[in-house]
Parts: sequence; C-alpha cells; structure tokens
Amino acid sequence: MKLALVQINPVIGDFTGNIRRITAGIETARTAGCGLAVFPELAVSGYPPQDYLEHEAFLSQQESAIAALVAETKGITVLCGAITRHSGDTGKPLHNSALLFEDGRILFRAHKRLLPTYDVFDESRYFEPGLASEPFFYKGLRLGITICEDIFNDEDSFPHPLYQANPVADLNLAGLDLLINIAASPFTQGKQQLRRTVFSQLCRKYAVPLVYVNQVGGQDSVLFDGASLVLGKNGQLCHQAGSFVEDMLVVDTENLCPAGTTELEDETGLIHQALAMGCRDYIRKCGFSRVLLGLSGGIDSALTCAIACQALGPENVMGIALPSPYTSRESIEDAATLAGNLGIRLETVPITGIFTSCLHTLSPLFSGLAEDVTEQNIQARIRGTLLMALANKFGALLLSTGNKSEMAVGYCTLYGDMAGALSLLADVPKQMVYALARFINREKEIIPWRTITRAPSAELAPDQKDQDDLPPYEMLDPILRAYLEEHATIQDIVARGYARDMVEDIVRRIKRNEYKRHQAAMGLKVTSKAFGFGRRYPIAQKFRE
Repeated sequence: MKLALVQINPVIGDFTGNIRRITAGIETARTAGCGLAVFPELAVSGYPPQDYLEHEAFLSQQESAIAALVAETKGITVLCGAITRHSGDTGKPLHNSALLFEDGRILFRAHKRLLPTYDVFDESRYFEPGLASEPFFYKGLRLGITICEDIFNDEDSFPHPLYQANPVADLNLAGLDLLINIAASPFTQGKQQLRRTVFSQLCRKYAVPLVYVNQVGGQDSVLFDGASLVLGKNGQLCHQAGSFVEDMLVVDTENLCPAGTTELEDETGLIHQALAMGCRDYIRKCGFSRVLLGLSGGIDSALTCAIACQALGPENVMGIALPSPYTSRESIEDAATLAGNLGIRLETVPITGIFTSCLHTLSPLFSGLAEDVTEQNIQARIRGTLLMALANKFGALLLSTGNKSEMAVGYCTLYGDMAGALSLLADVPKQMVYALARFINREKEIIPWRTITRAPSAELAPDQKDQDDLPPYEMLDPILRAYLEEHATIQDIVARGYARDMVEDIVRRIKRNEYKRHQAAMGLKVTSKAFGFGRRYPIAQKFRE
C-alpha cells in the first residue's frame, strides 16, 4: 500500500487554516498516487486545545470542519486526529480520536486509550479513554490505529508502565499487519533517540512495521518536532521526515527498505532548531512579526538575538543597548559587533541619568543604609521599563534573555530583566547556552568570540562577576539537572561528589525563588522538566529534606 505521512503545523482553533493545510496534504498525496494519507493527533483543532474543550462553540466549529472535510474527500482514504463526543452515560464528554474516512463517509473510529496526565499533559481533565483496541481490515491489511501515548506503555521499554492497558499488545493478539500511530509528541532533549529505541523494540517484539506521524510547530511553550518516521518489522529505520518543518513522506508498505543513513541529528543543532521554530511560531501565531530585546554585550542576549534573527529575519529584530555606570567598554563593543554581524538595528539608550535620579529621589528614605542588591535591581527595572515602552511604541514583542540556571536560583530581577512576552532561553542551562553559541559560530563568527570567552557578569556593580554570587556553572548546572529533572535528593547529589553546603544552598535558592518564576515570561521547553506549566510547586510551603 502506498501512503503519505503528512506532518503539519496547525494553529489552535484555526479550523479554516488547519483544514486548508490538511486539504493541501490530501491533494498532494492523491497526486502522488497514495491510497492513504495520515495526519497527526488532533490535526483539525491543533494540540493541545486545553480548556477550549469546555466551550461548546469550539467543539461545534470543529465538528463542522470535520464534516466538511469528510464530505469533500474523494479518491483517497484519510486518517486524521479529531475530537469526538463520548456517547456513554458516565465519564468525560469527549474522546481524543482517530478518524478513518473516504468518499464522504467515516469507515472507522479509534479512541485514545492512554491519556497522559503528567508534565505538560492533562488529557484526563477532558477526555474519556477508549475501552478497547481492535484492528481495522483495510485493503487486505489489518491496521492497528493508535494515538500517541498508546504505544508508550510496553513493559519491555518501560519497566514500570504508567497504565494497566497495553493497546499494542491487544492489537497484536487480534492480528496485526501495520501499526499506525498519530501523535502530538513534544520535543525535549534526547526525545528523538527515545522514540527510535521504543519504536524499534515494539516492531521487533511484534514483528510489525510502524508508521508514526507527528505534529510539528510551536504551541506556546511546547515545541513539536515532527520527525515522522517509518520502521520495518525488524525495527530498522526506513524513512524519516524533517525535524521542525512541515513535511510529507510517501512510502510503499510493500517495499520497506532500511534508510541509507540512520544517524540522529546533532542534539545541539536540534535544540537550536527547536528554539528558532518556537520563537517564530509564538510571535506569528500571536499576530506579531517583530521583536526587540536588550543587548547587554553578554552571551545570553547575544544568543537570544541570533536565534530571533534566524526565526524572524534580522529586519524584524531590534536591539537596544542600555549602558549604566557599570557597563564595560567590552560589552558596548560586543553588542555593536553582534548587531553588525546579524544586520539588525541597534539603538543606545543610556540609563545613568535615570538611575541617578532614582537614587536622588530615594535618598531621604535610604539615608544611613548601605548599598546592596536594591541599587542593582533599580538598574534592571529601569531597563525593563524602557524596553517595555519601546516594545509598546513599535508594536513589537519584548524578548526576555535569562537562562534556566539563573531562573532556577533567582539570579534575575522581577520586573527588570525578567520583563518580556517570551523567554527563549528559560529552559536552557548556562552550559547549553555556550554550546549553542559555539554551534551558531561553527562556520563563521556571528556572536563575538570575546562574548563567549569572557566571564559572565550582570554588570550591576563594580567588577561584578556571576561566580561572585553563584557556584561555577560547570557545577551548578549538573546539580540543577539532578534536582529539577531527575528529582534526586540532596543526599543523592552529595554522593555524586558535590559539597553538601553548596547543594543545600542551591536547593534553598530554588525554593525561595518559586514566586519569581510564577511571574516570569513564558519560556520554550527543551528539557525533560521546564519551569512553567509542566512543573507545579507551591510557593507558600515549609518542606525541607
């Protein structure tokens, strides 16, 4: 059977636009001689629609869009993800479904059985799980149609499965010739390797080929990488679509051959692509086209600026230098060099006068008190205020430039450098920041090498360096990863060779600054546990290890 894997980039609730994308994919697949075109999970509505699933108007429009799509589809069979109603007397009112249709009629419905409720997922809030998994006999093949999580619960891949049911095993018992999975599976570091490993084991275990079609695109903080693929029944990769781009694969299930190359893309390169796509999609899907950001001459703002230029084009990126009394000559020069290398507009707005005026205004109340972090925060908040004013005036969105390491321990200023509509690096640890900067410079210098090699500094006080207040990043980042992503205990981390007082201090800072992160700009998720929707901890609490 000749079929098409069509990975599209839907927009939540843009039923007209999403149907247009699906229809274009169907037409291309039909022209290529395909008998079946396969689209991702919830392709009609976009994933995840979240609480729009509680709005009748949203559901009705989606149903109208599907009805029109089914009625207009001729000469080819389509498998597409959609929301359907649950007809039972009890349970949630909706299903997350896969619809198989052709020539104006629906041939088969499969309902997602395993509903993830962890990290960024909250599907059991809205959907009723399907009760059973049955193959569908189609053109001489027994198709096993599954939806995303349904194939991520095999005991051979996951020693402690999250669910009682195993839809793939159930399908295999009934007889299976081709396993199809439509998905909206988010990208995180290492995710593509995990998928290949899990899928390859499934194919070998059940001696069945797999067709996997994944959504692509940025949806707020969640990034979908596409990378749809086909594996043979021996688990070998036969075809893979592009990462972070809309794409279509045409394959013949009767003639599946191992791919010429099976090497995964460089992980740093994948993260770079993910961040650029997430920036582009968030800005454009929200109805904007331009961004601006503060350019300090430091590596975080330089990397953010370079990624924004790749995502939106340099003509849509504006840099603002806001030197203070403590800004070094090197920082001013590096910001200008970066702007020249990227070809962006750079404006300079000194803040020394405003800072002096603020200190004068506050001097009666500050009299007799030593200078401390308060004066540093005033500078950061002046910058935040000016950047927000410029963003408003020029109709642009402000990009925040802080990284995950700083956010974790509160090395950032609320209403200052944390101001913005989107934070590209909020889930990027500092060491990964350096790796991404070097990746960008792999062919020629874009980010000034001096920016990469100089010791990082907030430059809010004389001769200030990050490591005056923080452990070295080569120690801080592994501790943060262990605590935030692996949920390791303090004792476990100490056993890895780190000093107890340092680990305890880092954990204390993480907890103490939870309130800041609740007010931070939305960040793009690229690690297994990002700050934001997928990480939920109380602010007022007294738990201590």
